[in-house]
Amino acid sequence: MTATTASGTSSGDATAPDSWGTPGVRAAIIVTGLIALALRLWILFLPGLMSITQYDDGPYFGSAVRLVHGVLPYRDYAFVQPPGITELMSPAALESYLGGTAWALVIGRFLCVFAGAAAVVLAGFLVRHRGALAVLLTGGIIAIYPPAAASARTVLLEPWLVLFCLAGALAVFDRDRITASTRRLAWGGVAFGFGGAIKVWAIVPVLVIAVLCLPHIKRAAVFAGGVAAGFLIPVLPFVIASPGRFYDDVVVAQLARIGTRTAAWKRFNSMLGTPKVLTPTTVVVLAIAVVAVVIAAQVAASLVTRRPPAPLDWFALVSAALIVAMFLWPPYYAAHYAAFLGPFLALSLALPVARLAEGLASRRTTGDLPVARPATPWPARAGLIVLGLAVLAGAAAQAGTPTHSTARFGAPAVTLRLIPRGACVITDSAAYLLIADRFTSDVPGCSQMVDSLGTDLALGDGRRPQSGAGRVPAVSQAWHQAFSTAGWVLLTPKSNLRIPWNPALLAYFHSHFRLARHMNTYNLYVRDGIR
Repeated sequence: MTATTASGTSSGDATAPDSWGTPGVRAAIIVTGLIALALRLWILFLPGLMSITQYDDGPYFGSAVRLVHGVLPYRDYAFVQPPGITELMSPAALESYLGGTAWALVIGRFLCVFAGAAAVVLAGFLVRHRGALAVLLTGGIIAIYPPAAASARTVLLEPWLVLFCLAGALAVFDRDRITASTRRLAWGGVAFGFGGAIKVWAIVPVLVIAVLCLPHIKRAAVFAGGVAAGFLIPVLPFVIASPGRFYDDVVVAQLARIGTRTAAWKRFNSMLGTPKVLTPTTVVVLAIAVVAVVIAAQVAASLVTRRPPAPLDWFALVSAALIVAMFLWPPYYAAHYAAFLGPFLALSLALPVARLAEGLASRRTTGDLPVARPATPWPARAGLIVLGLAVLAGAAAQAGTPTHSTARFGAPAVTLRLIPRGACVITDSAAYLLIADRFTSDVPGCSQMVDSLGTDLALGDGRRPQSGAGRVPAVSQAWHQAFSTAGWVLLTPKSNLRIPWNPALLAYFHSHFRLARHMNTYNLYVRDGIR
């Protein structure tokens, strides 16, 4: 006779982890995946499929449009991320030949929504051997984690980075331990390597797994070989095309960023996914409480089960700690960065809680605890149902309070359509040109710039306009060349933060362009002589 644990698994069911697991596990994976998908679709549809919701999706998707039109990042324009997102979005960018760049971007946004929901399913598969409680906690936290949900509404790096890291972890871990299969290690390394080709942050879980592979040097070598292949194969063609510019864009521009430091409590607030109205003291107390709960759960689980944390637990815990340290170190921090922390934070909490629950249930059934009656699966099932409803309620609450980033940005796409198709247009935010289908140009010599701020960082050794980028000759030259070929210029309310206006550039701009249309806080300029 097999005992049913509090986590909903059967201790005698050895085949469960090799498939979907028990009915409770299957239900937990499906429910959390569907909740994640529904929430992300709601956040995508609520402001409108063609709304401007981010600055970064312009450069990221714009680079894919440039690529399918034969223009290479690094060689032909500055791009401060590895080319993984460019390659991933290229199939969607092909729509720019048929329906225009606006619908191409919409397709890219749907792909990111699916990637965010798929990550929840992969996380469920990763912990399915721990039972339905582990799946519900892990998948539920990731599904409703505000940074993860918000980052999947448009083309950002984090949903794809998380997806490939979880795919790599699923391949590398055999239940709680590193697999002995060289094939799985190699493919897991490939997934992590391509994650690094999307964003170099993937190096954090890669290093943790490499240490966990020791002292089995062969396992570590196979995994490292997979990582190298997964990173180098998609990256090398661009490095070969322009090695110096690739290094300056991806390495120097990121490591040498100069700017005002974001307060630590604001970073913690973002990483916790808590409302921005909280006071600094409240945020710090909550952060300490979360750390205390994770540590207490690990200690209690080890005491009850009389076993130390498994390698999977260490993978989650150490990765989460290193990611938090990485987020606290540089001066610059963006709210959507926290989406990368989400799965590791969820695993760090869910794994010890599920282990503790299973240990307590096992001790009750073996008589180690003075319980008058044997455990029954009904209390456990009721608890799982309540937890599932709590996840659903959390998703509904978040859907009822969408982010306000769309409200900050108008959408002057209708006005931009007054610009002739194929005209050369320069802007400080490429997303507007993508939505208006004015991103590509037929004008010879038109600047291929997709990332105004990235251009400043890459050519100015990490400097922003407010940090002196306008004093760097290479930056001034790039912007002068862009304006000299442009027939139209769109300036958003944040243009002063992205365009390095210096006296020479301002003088050229005012002597060659006139205001064509003022749209709320947006200004559209046209070159003198163009009607």
